[in-house]
Amino acid sequence: MILYEAELVVRKVEFAAADVLALTLVHPLGEELPDWEPGAHIDVLLGPELERQYSLCGDPADRRAWRIAVLRETAGRGGSAYVHAELSEGDKVRVRGPRNHFVLQDAPRYRFVAGGIGITPILPMLAAAEAAGAEWTLLYGGRTRESMAFTQELGRYGERVTIAPQDETGLLDLTALDSPDALVYCCGPGPLLDAVEERCPAALLRVERFQPKVLESGPDGGFEVELARSGRTLAVPAGVSVLDTVRAAGVEVLYSCTEGTCGTCETDVLEGVPDHRDSVLSDAEREAGETMLICVSRCRGKRLVLDL
Repeated sequence: MILYEAELVVRKVEFAAADVLALTLVHPLGEELPDWEPGAHIDVLLGPELERQYSLCGDPADRRAWRIAVLRETAGRGGSAYVHAELSEGDKVRVRGPRNHFVLQDAPRYRFVAGGIGITPILPMLAAAEAAGAEWTLLYGGRTRESMAFTQELGRYGERVTIAPQDETGLLDLTALDSPDALVYCCGPGPLLDAVEERCPAALLRVERFQPKVLESGPDGGFEVELARSGRTLAVPAGVSVLDTVRAAGVEVLYSCTEGTCGTCETDVLEGVPDHRDSVLSDAEREAGETMLICVSRCRGKRLVLDL
């Protein structure tokens, strides 16, 4: 898949919460940007070995601007610190995308749950659900009211939105999800997603994770991978990822997080059975075995054939 890649200009920078910067990105020549749908994210190329993914949280109908929001994470890997310290209005930044592994499916009813910066992919979903005439509610939690982004924007939806800062109300009350009668979309920290997954049937739940989920997996032994387009067969040693193996062989492949959370390195599987260890694919997609994230996933047999 060929993705849009361009150098965009930071047109606007503003605080959406105490430690959350909202950045509006535009093309330097005013050109239209690619279409996107709620749930999509873009790769932001901040520098060598510093590439991060941020959800688009603006208006999909606005083809002239993309908005992202970045939480300052003191214990992060450097991406958020760079954005907060280095990017100002007028600066240029290279982006790639968009891609979407958190697609909003058509439904008459939705229950949205967001924790902290997890509100970003949910925000355009609310507007889409509203425009479609669907029945929906949002439960939105955070450490404090001041730390929760876009609460002013959410005010227009009235009682359908429940703002629940932990220092005021405690942990989110998820009892309404015990017998869900709607599609549930959830994004936020791992413990919140784990709690929601315990309450909701998998068929009704859609989640997006910022951190990898620990999954049970098969053996970590070696196997062969055949690259169908390159005409090469490579040995993937125990403890070495498919991604690292193909890159060491000089094969170009898109990748970013190397943790199985962003979906950048998703690759078509032509033969073989993947051992899925990502936090992106749905249960149905894992069962089908048609694609895999080569940064973390491996092989349940001795050989895989990939479309590389």
